[in-house]
Amino acid sequence: MRAHQIMTRSVISVTPETSIVDAANLMLQRHVSGLPVIDGQGKLVGIVSEGDFLRRSEIGTQRKRRNWLRFILGPGTSANDFVGEHGRKVGEVMTTTPVTINEDTALAEIADLMEQKNIKRLPVVRGDKVVGIVSRASLLQAVASLARQVPDPTADDDHIRNRIIDTMEKTDWCPYGLNVIVRDGIVHLSGVITEERSRQAAIVAAENVEGVKKVHDHLCWVDTITGVYLNSPEDDRLAKAG
Repeated sequence: MRAHQIMTRSVISVTPETSIVDAANLMLQRHVSGLPVIDGQGKLVGIVSEGDFLRRSEIGTQRKRRNWLRFILGPGTSANDFVGEHGRKVGEVMTTTPVTINEDTALAEIADLMEQKNIKRLPVVRGDKVVGIVSRASLLQAVASLARQVPDPTADDDHIRNRIIDTMEKTDWCPYGLNVIVRDGIVHLSGVITEERSRQAAIVAAENVEGVKKVHDHLCWVDTITGVYLNSPEDDRLAKAG
């Protein structure tokens, strides 16, 4: 399998000018651990993640370096620490050299990168434009949905996946972070919904694509105000059965 077969196409992003507060709230509401940072020309310029919020003045977690270490490291390091701990915009705290992959990157290579770099998500780029995101959750979903031995992905499965995504992305109820995995005509839907009626609409949209044999619902419902979330009824049943 390759990145384009499991990546989330509807990428949630921020700009360098986005405030730290807005970025943190967006990550909490959408249940994501990081966000690509896109400039005015649509180019990927960085990524902001949970780790960038660990050392913040608001919560009193600034670095407390010993005097001798500050002397050795010099004032430049202290200045960088200060910006990261007090910066008000995403551009001031983001990682400016994010690790990226392309649409044809193999899953084995993706897993190696995540492990070696200790990162949870990888932007998928075409040139300098972001066309998707592969996260650890994407890999987990692939493992869960493909636990049984099945044939390698076929052109028909890729066609089905593309048609499902294209159909849903044209609607105003499309799940956030929609991810679709198809194997031998069996579809697994995952992502976030904020309106329960969107669940049935998504299932129906998938069922109406020619070649689909069955649809599995892994869509997670999230209350955007409280952040409370519920797994899909199907996943709840599986958890109880296990």
